[in-house]
Amino acid sequence: MISKRSAVALPPDVLERADVRDAITRHDFGQLFALARKWAGISFSKIAEECDIKPERVGTLARGQGRITSFEKIARIADVMRIPGYMLGLAPRAWEDVGVTPPAERPRNGDSNVLRRQFIKSSALGLGAAFGLPALDLPRQGRRLGADFPAALRRRAARLRELDNVLGGGDTFSLYHAEYESTKVVLRQAAYSESVGRDLLSVLSEQAQQAGWAAFDGGQHERARQLYQASHSAAVDAGDADLAGNALAFLAYESIGKDPSAAVELATASCNSHSTPAGAVGALLHERRAWAHATAGNVRETERALEMAEAALATSGHEPTPDWSAWVDRVELQIMTGRCWTELKRPLRAVPVLSAALAQFSDTHARDKALYSCWLADAYLTAGEVEEAATTAIRVLDLATGVASVRPRQQIATVIALLEGHKDVPAATEAVERARAYVAPLAASGRTDLRIQSR
Repeated sequence: MISKRSAVALPPDVLERADVRDAITRHDFGQLFALARKWAGISFSKIAEECDIKPERVGTLARGQGRITSFEKIARIADVMRIPGYMLGLAPRAWEDVGVTPPAERPRNGDSNVLRRQFIKSSALGLGAAFGLPALDLPRQGRRLGADFPAALRRRAARLRELDNVLGGGDTFSLYHAEYESTKVVLRQAAYSESVGRDLLSVLSEQAQQAGWAAFDGGQHERARQLYQASHSAAVDAGDADLAGNALAFLAYESIGKDPSAAVELATASCNSHSTPAGAVGALLHERRAWAHATAGNVRETERALEMAEAALATSGHEPTPDWSAWVDRVELQIMTGRCWTELKRPLRAVPVLSAALAQFSDTHARDKALYSCWLADAYLTAGEVEEAATTAIRVLDLATGVASVRPRQQIATVIALLEGHKDVPAATEAVERARAYVAPLAASGRTDLRIQSR
């Protein structure tokens, strides 16, 4: 239990100093401890005692050696030093007088998932460390690798993939791309058998897809395309038909909106990459083919592809599922089905399936839930349900707060533009005002990619 009175509480004037605020924002607690001693006269021994840190560790941190990344320890420091939660990406602390916290500094809706996302993000110049990821020990030039090395890289990729559940591509791209570049170095410098070489190429293909997806999510479309092409080449060289097919599916996804016929051609080729794609992999390839057909306006082909995705998913469990496709389940397939029917202007089919699927979708996956909810809002508008569309659009804006992804903002833009024509509906007016408030500070910072505009 934290005492109401703390001997190491930072006075308000110290908390307002630019250097102190910078140290807090960067989670540089060593610098914070040094500044606390300098500006507030708080000794390292007192900090150690109240923050439950060994005295020698406090001194080491203050000299710039080491980091604190544990959520529990950061929360402890926030409480004893009286650092408001919003400054560290935490929920408001129990001792806070929430009314005195500057509203502009606080996440808009105080949602715990937004706060959790901010905490993970603010820890990632040490993303790897904050996420419990061990340092990558690259082999020396000429060292011979065994089968355990590509297996370790694949486990590492699976672990890093979990970041995509809570962060957008703008936050994860650099980390994912660094992993891809590191494996390219290994392929050039290390010695290995032919089978280990194929495994390394397969991992490289997977990493390129991971980095390409983050680039796409962050609005870097040309870089995404280049990475998907590199992924396809590596997968073909590795003899990995699943990854080769998925690379083509990614290329199809990236082409949608620019060249619908090319997207359909690539998506079809992805499903033909091997004879009978099954399980989660098959479901993923077929549902992306359905999406390509839907955006091209091909109703029958869309329905057939969705049926094939359903049939493929029914075979799951018969074969091992690669981690990169393990997220494809019945809820995901429901989401894609609803998206397709929305795109084809069939709201009576789209609304029930999207509503049921989104009800099972956790808010912790905020980027995806915000994105998928855009199609629900769109379907409501097509059905003439303006108030429901506006309410859903407001929810999208809440979910997308703090997510470094351009896609929810771009997708909801059409709904917001249409809602401007319904000023007689209070919820529509609120949604439009919320959208303007949402993008204003981002546009002012020069990030024009975040401006809401019609697609």
